[in-house]
Amino acid sequence: MKTFIIIPCYNEAEHLLEVIREVKRYGEVVVVVDGATDQSYWIAKNQNVKVLRHLINRGQGAALETGDLYALRHEADIVIHFDADAQHVAAEIPSLIQPIINGQADIVLGSRFLNKNNQTPIIKKWLILKPAIVFQNLMYGTRLTDTHNGFRALSNKALKNIKITQDGMAHPSEISEQIIANNLKYIEIPVTIKYHEFGQGFLNGIKILRDLLFGKINK
Repeated sequence: MKTFIIIPCYNEAEHLLEVIREVKRYGEVVVVVDGATDQSYWIAKNQNVKVLRHLINRGQGAALETGDLYALRHEADIVIHFDADAQHVAAEIPSLIQPIINGQADIVLGSRFLNKNNQTPIIKKWLILKPAIVFQNLMYGTRLTDTHNGFRALSNKALKNIKITQDGMAHPSEISEQIIANNLKYIEIPVTIKYHEFGQGFLNGIKILRDLLFGKINK
């Protein structure tokens, strides 16, 4: 199967090289450099992978949509979304895509909370992520345990039916909404999230809530 790994990247020069080297064995790598002001673009260009570029920072959702459209044009069977900050574990990619290969799911969503060894910071878990999960499940009728995890796999069918219009951090909720609207088969599997800095994780959580609420108001 033709597999593409989409890596949205904004100022992740510290981790990007490590991430690219780890995921290369699992498919064709597409790095979408989203208006980065550091060396991310040149790091990616020197790794013999496809590099797409936004001249201004549009947001993670916009970067993923750019990568998805590229993969769709190049007849991808499976697309993997993989963050550039080295929080995901590349070795878990085979487990993530297996349900699609087996025909069990159109989209597979990673869940840190199904992993018994998850180390989510307590404040981020209970003040940000858990309320977001409840809110999203009530809003869209999903039954998910982790609604804002950037590690996911989409089949060609899902790729054709899901269009990300939320440029920022609210895009996972939009994906969930479109899963239900398009009657796509979905499952969650346990994945690992490696937290580098508590502060970074907390601020990202605030961005998720902000973009989620802002996105819903402006739909």
